[in-house]
This record gives sequence, C-alpha cells and structure tokens, in this order.
Amino acid sequence: TRPFSGRTGCAMKRDEFSRREVVAGTLAVAALASGAAKAAATGGGADLTALTVAEASRRIAARELTSVELTRAYLERIERLNPRVNAYITVTGEQALAQARVLDAEMASGRSRGVLHGVPVALKDNIDTAGVRTTAASAVYADRVPTEDAPVVRRLRDAGAVFLGKLNMHEFAYGGTCVVSHYGPVRNPWDLGYTPGGSSGGSAAAVAARMCAAALGTDTAASIRFPAACCGVVGFKATHGLASIRGIVPLSEMHDHVGPLTRSVEDAALVMTAIAGHDPLDPVS
Repeated sequence: TRPFSGRTGCAMKRDEFSRREVVAGTLAVAALASGAAKAAATGGGADLTALTVAEASRRIAARELTSVELTRAYLERIERLNPRVNAYITVTGEQALAQARVLDAEMASGRSRGVLHGVPVALKDNIDTAGVRTTAASAVYADRVPTEDAPVVRRLRDAGAVFLGKLNMHEFAYGGTCVVSHYGPVRNPWDLGYTPGGSSGGSAAAVAARMCAAALGTDTAASIRFPAACCGVVGFKATHGLASIRGIVPLSEMHDHVGPLTRSVEDAALVMTAIAGHDPLDPVS
C-alpha cells in the first residue's frame, strides 16, 4: 500500500486506519485546537493542562493552584483522549492523587521540593518503577513488576514530581514508529492517521496532547528527538551518562540516553536538571 505523506514526514499506511478512526482523528485535532485556543484566550486558566511545567510550578508555589487540582485535570484529559491516542499503557490515577495530596500538605506546611513540586509527569514504559509494571511494550514483560525505581525515577520523586503512569513505545525501543507494541500502536494526536515517531512515541504524544506536563523518554538512535519532531514538542538528548540509565530496559548501554520531552525548552531544562547526576552503580555514568 502506498503510504501517504505527512507534514512532519511521519507517514503511516492508509490501510492501518478505518474511516471511523479518521473521523476520530479529526475530532482529536479539534479538541486539541479548541483547548489551546481557550487556554490562550484566558491565560491558561480555562484548562490547567495548558500550563507549562514552569507556569504550573509558579502557581503551585504561590498557592494559586494545588497539585491535586492539576493532577485531576490531567487524569480527566487522559480518560478522554487516551482511548484514541493510546499513549499510555498504565495509568496510575489513585497513586498520583495520593502523591499530590502529600505534596500539597508539604507545600501548606512551607516545604517545597523545588520547581517540580506537585507537577504531573509520565514515564516511558522501559523505565523501572517500583510496584508498577514496566513492560517495554512487549508481551515478554507483560507481567514484569520491578521492586525498585530507576535512579531517574527516584530523582524525579525526590524533586516532587507526581507520576501519572507509564507510556507506550515501540517494543523494546527497537524501532521508530510505535506501530509495533503489544498494547497497540500509538497515534499522533494531531492526526490519528499518522505515527508519532519512536521509539518514545507515547512520551511525545502524551506531551503534545497535554496528557502530562512532561515525560521521560529514551534515545539510542533518535528515539527522543524523532518523536519530538513528529509531535511538535521539545525533546532533549543530553551528554551520554549525564543521567543514569540504570534501571532502564537496555538497548545499547554505550549509546542509551534518558531525557525529557516537554512543551518548552525551559521545561526540558527543568526536568533534565532534576534527573542529571552521577550514579556510582551505573558504569556509563
């Protein structure tokens, strides 16, 4: 089947999607555009998910917004859009709200963990999370539940991030489309007939569709940068070893990177600063 060309060059075969899904794609674009226009007209007040990480951080610190309010807004958007975009494999809603309540109590008592305090993020599903399955989008790991967080997850947790769940990807990070996944293909939120790129396609799609404030992805051969380009978000591949790759399902230890996908360069810097640091147990750190 002849593929149709995409605005970003992220093409997918015509026969991958039905007429119903094409209509759903149009509705998804309309929903995204409507939310963005409404947020722009009101300075972000109409839809809390339109806030950048930096903006949300400032409002939480100023007690103008609670983490619970922001987390609920993201969970509602995930419930509405994820059935079409398929960016999430696992949504940890109850855990996220419990985290948010604790962080709000800390903020009320005068304790702030920093710029990510109370901000909801999501993680590519090859990054280990204690007690939450980490599948690498494969049937082989469908029931795999790590007992420890990856160091980058611990750093985000210590920085006050709220975890919304685990994001779909190209199976074992070995591909650039996110069509190959045990949990079904990830769709580009701007047009469901297009791929979001890969292998961190779920991370890019979730950020673009405002189903999380920021996400972590991994990059071995453009797996952060390519989906960021396809979905119109910021993706950052840092210096090798700047952030620990321990506790991440490996593809190539000497080439694997972990990094942020966000809606602004400032947000990417904030997330990267939180996860960067030496890990004495990681041989490439």
